[in-house]
Amino acid sequence: MTDTGGPRYLGKASAMPASPEAAVLDYVPNPRPGALYLVRFAVPEFTSLCPVTGQPDFAHIVIDYAPGETIVESKALKLFLGAFRNHAGFHEDVTVGIGQRLFGEMSPRWLRIGGYWYPRGGIPIDVFWQSGAPPEGLWLPEQGVASYRGRG
Repeated sequence: MTDTGGPRYLGKASAMPASPEAAVLDYVPNPRPGALYLVRFAVPEFTSLCPVTGQPDFAHIVIDYAPGETIVESKALKLFLGAFRNHAGFHEDVTVGIGQRLFGEMSPRWLRIGGYWYPRGGIPIDVFWQSGAPPEGLWLPEQGVASYRGRG
């Protein structure tokens, strides 16, 4: 969690972190701490590397969360996700790892992540993780990403 000095990246030139582990995520106070609401980040051009071949893997990542005391600062999130461009990991590890890191650091009321991966070896792989049951009364729209259908 960020110290009380405020976001370190917002409004500043920022280099891409060398790795997801080196990336620092900033969190700011929730502007509506008493309200139950959903925040969505859609990342349609996410990339990481295959841990076996080193070739790029592509995904459409959707992160939904119900904030607790803090929200994640979007530029820091963008830099964290961008750091996966040079990170080798299986789809399952990458998707679940992103969700678990955000949930562990930000402590939202609830979080889910959908990783809609484009085919590798002719097989599309979709990976889903959530922190538990969503809070009662939280509006949960569909993530809006269709399963891979090829040309059809």
